[in-house]
Amino acid sequence: ESSPHLPAPKDVMIHSYNFHSLLRWSPVKVDGGLVLYTVHFKTAAFKQWDEMNCTRITQTECSFPMSFKQRRWTVVLRVRAELGQAISDWVETDPFVAERNTTIGPPKVNSVTASSDSLLIRVTPPFGFEKGESLQYHVSYWENASTTEKEAKMRSTLFKIENLKESTLYCFSIQVEFMSSLDLQLLGLQSNPVCYRTEIS
Repeated sequence: ESSPHLPAPKDVMIHSYNFHSLLRWSPVKVDGGLVLYTVHFKTAAFKQWDEMNCTRITQTECSFPMSFKQRRWTVVLRVRAELGQAISDWVETDPFVAERNTTIGPPKVNSVTASSDSLLIRVTPPFGFEKGESLQYHVSYWENASTTEKEAKMRSTLFKIENLKESTLYCFSIQVEFMSSLDLQLLGLQSNPVCYRTEIS
C-alpha cells in the first residue's frame, strides 16, 4: 500500500497539556506538490483503526476530537503522508492515556489578601475535573529573606497560610496534584513564585 518514494512523517509525538491533546509531526519535504497527511486512531478496547477529523490535511498537527473525553482510555494514533498516488508508511505513536501522560499546569492565583499574620489565597484550578476525580493544592511558602520552605496541602480553592510574622515579605508557589478515579496521582508544574507583605498589626 505504501510507496517507497514518499518518506514517512518524523518526530511524531503526542503533546498534552491540561487534557488538551494533539498529535504533531515534522513536515515531509518533497519536490513537486503539496504533501497531505491522514491520522487514524484506535483504542485498547476497539482494536480497529478509525478516522479522526484529520484526513488529507495540509497542517502537521491534529487535535484530539471531543469524543476522546474519557481520560482513562488507552489510545494509539498513526499518521502517514500522501502525495498524488504516492503514500508513505504509517508511523504509530506509543499508547497514550491522558490521565497518566498529560502535563498539568499550575493553578491561576486570582487574589491574595494579606493580614498581619496570614495570607488568604484564592485560586482557579487549571482544568475542570470529572466525577471521581479530585485536586489537591501543594503550597510551598517561605520568608523572602530566608531559604527555609514550609509546605501545606489544601483541597479547597480558597485557603489560608497562617502563623506568619507581621510586616514581612512572604513568597509562595503552588502545584496541583490530580487524583483520578482509579487512584492514579499526577503532580503538576509548579507556579512561578509570587510575594506579598503581611500587614502591621
